[in-house]
Amino acid sequence: MENKELIKAIEEKYKSLGENPETYLKGLLQAKPITYWDYIQVDTLLSLQKTRTDFKDEEIFVMYHQVTELTLKMMIHEIKQLSEGENLSEEIWLTKLDRLKRYTRMLITSFDIMKDGMDYDDYNTFRSTLTPASGFQSASFRYLELYCTKLENLVNERGRERLPKNPTLDDYFENIYWKDAGYDRKTGRMTLTLRQFIEKYEADFKALAKKTQGKTLEERIAQMENPSEELKDRLKQFDHFYNVAWPMVHLDTAQHYLNSKGESKTATGGSEWKKYLHPKYQQRKFFPALWSAEEIANWGE
Repeated sequence: MENKELIKAIEEKYKSLGENPETYLKGLLQAKPITYWDYIQVDTLLSLQKTRTDFKDEEIFVMYHQVTELTLKMMIHEIKQLSEGENLSEEIWLTKLDRLKRYTRMLITSFDIMKDGMDYDDYNTFRSTLTPASGFQSASFRYLELYCTKLENLVNERGRERLPKNPTLDDYFENIYWKDAGYDRKTGRMTLTLRQFIEKYEADFKALAKKTQGKTLEERIAQMENPSEELKDRLKQFDHFYNVAWPMVHLDTAQHYLNSKGESKTATGGSEWKKYLHPKYQQRKFFPALWSAEEIANWGE
């Protein structure tokens, strides 16, 4: 584009907004060039690692979880485009699902950072200062679930037995699988970890569940006339990566640091982690209609 055409396009852009183009051009003349460190906010980003002890690996522990949260945010960014888009082509779906698989692979492989190389005794000392905080309290993880699948799929078999005949949104949330990590339904006792999480986020979760009704990835696929076998296969791959492979690696890492010496330590959030982390207990599937009865019965094997 020639300079005259470029200036004319800029003028037209700001005139269409009801603005004076000359003001913006004068501002551009005075503006400082952007730098990488300002654009990425590097100084701010690298100042966010606040540890509670002087153990060197605690800073790695903090950064690992921050990277995980950023990865989940990237995944939600992709998923929202599929959820909110109308009449998207299969090509777009396949591209986004490939990205989601790559993000999930990052989550899976990054657990090696935690499992190998971190001092066992140091970790089990500084982790005691983190109670009752827990990775369980990741809201990003729950937002992603709500964008991907209908609320009823986030209730495991035991939870479904407790549901009334015509469950409401509140009924589903009362019996959602992740509450089993800190809620004794016989005594009514709830861990502080779960109580804090519910108080901070449950209203937002419920609002998102209402917003995504009819627009979850599961429902978007059901609205397609003839989704290809390639697309179905890609959906199953993502489902398995996120809901089986990643939790199993998480469980293996927890086993390494909480039980490898036969000490059976509790999680910082107080959950029965051996049971709760296992896919067979969570029974979370984003696209249950794509799986056979046998595959569902062997989920997490």
